[in-house]
Amino acid sequence: GVGKISFDVKALEENVRAFADAVNKAKPSGAKGNYVKKVSVTSTMGPGLKLDIATLAAS
Repeated sequence: GVGKISFDVKALEENVRAFADAVNKAKPSGAKGNYVKKVSVTSTMGPGLKLDIATLAAS
């Protein structure tokens, strides 16, 4: 996971960006097109919140 409910917004944002960076760096060189199409964050039993991929890429 990228955090706990007790984390402040800044810490969660940093963790999500670090995760997104790691996923993008792991993209195979032969992969074409958009590697990540959708991103959401959720608690174990809660509803998912969609994240804007463009915002994550702007890190």
